[in-house]
Amino acid sequence: MAKRPLRPCAHRGCPNLVTSGYCDKHKKENNKRKDKGRLSGTERGYDSKWRKVRDVKIKRNPLCEVCLKQGVLTPATLVHHIIPLSKGGKRLDLDNLQSLCRVCHFKIHDELGDEF
Repeated sequence: MAKRPLRPCAHRGCPNLVTSGYCDKHKKENNKRKDKGRLSGTERGYDSKWRKVRDVKIKRNPLCEVCLKQGVLTPATLVHHIIPLSKGGKRLDLDNLQSLCRVCHFKIHDELGDEF
């Protein structure tokens, strides 16, 4: 299998070459910056009830629902609220959830301009 070409680290001015994203030095800095002031998962509503509902959704739909519509079989690793909680979406409603792979989950949040 062909390897991806290396490109510069996403941190401005860093000359380190990586396959994607940040180099090891800047990955931790970027994560700390993003998490600064952010509530914990439990404080944001991702408690034991959420984990049980999430597990049910992943068992029922183990493939990424977005990829599947495109004919691509990709394992789902995340569960996403279709209608965000901030817009009145129901937290534990299976009809408001979709199983996604990481790539599709990040694409959706990038399009919405959300942090999650």
